[in-house]
Amino acid sequence: MQVNTDAKPYDTINVTPMLDLAYVLLVVFILMTTASVQGLNISMPKPSNKPSTEKHELKIVQVMPDGGVLLNGVGVSLAELETQLSAAKARDAQMSVAIKGDARTQYASVVAVIDLCNKLGVNMGLVTSRIGT
Repeated sequence: MQVNTDAKPYDTINVTPMLDLAYVLLVVFILMTTASVQGLNISMPKPSNKPSTEKHELKIVQVMPDGGVLLNGVGVSLAELETQLSAAKARDAQMSVAIKGDARTQYASVVAVIDLCNKLGVNMGLVTSRIGT
């Protein structure tokens, strides 16, 4: 075996692998600290255990794909819907409206019904179905 006596000794250290490791550790540290900070703490209200004995009127408004509106299964125009909802609100101030919008319905038709309920000051909710059903 022959020894190379002409070879110079290394006078510098290659720091590239060390810097790569430092950058990877820095990225992991940044990701872990931001992941633990994200999220909101929300205090949800607890349901009451006593059943509600109050009975209030519920109107079901369906918005069809063609833009037509049904009130409890009967076709009405927006003007007739406003008249009937205001009459129902006069009878029962706590009445509610459930709005069912077909998946193929234009968004503007559903928004028109929501705006009408907001204008009348009626309690309302949007009815949805579970995914896959």
